[in-house]
Amino acid sequence: MARDVPIGTRAEVSQVVEKRHTLAAVNPELPPVLTTPQMIGWMEFACWQAQQPFCDGGETTVGTAIHVDHRAPTMIGQNVTAEAVLEKVEGRFYIFRVKAWNESYPIGSGTVHRAVVNVGKFMSKQQIL
Repeated sequence: MARDVPIGTRAEVSQVVEKRHTLAAVNPELPPVLTTPQMIGWMEFACWQAQQPFCDGGETTVGTAIHVDHRAPTMIGQNVTAEAVLEKVEGRFYIFRVKAWNESYPIGSGTVHRAVVNVGKFMSKQQIL
């Protein structure tokens, strides 16, 4: 089973927004701004990076709940940084405080819940259709 993860464990990821990360990539009639799912994905990746060093061989973490606000736009070419800080552990769930910002202002914040899974056991339970 995964080792204890100290409260306050953190990680950051940064990414420059490209057209493929925007609403315009989904529909050219929409503005070329960062999508909420993409921002959340970067937040989740920061959570994964923070916790992965505490996982044992064959383990990883998966998201189980997301509570996030996306409050400001980010255009193509701007850099976004997403940060995750472990805030608490409730049973088997690790709850990270997340936030994201670009060079000018905060763009999103909230919490992401994750759980440790054994990849082999997890995959053996999945049915390929």
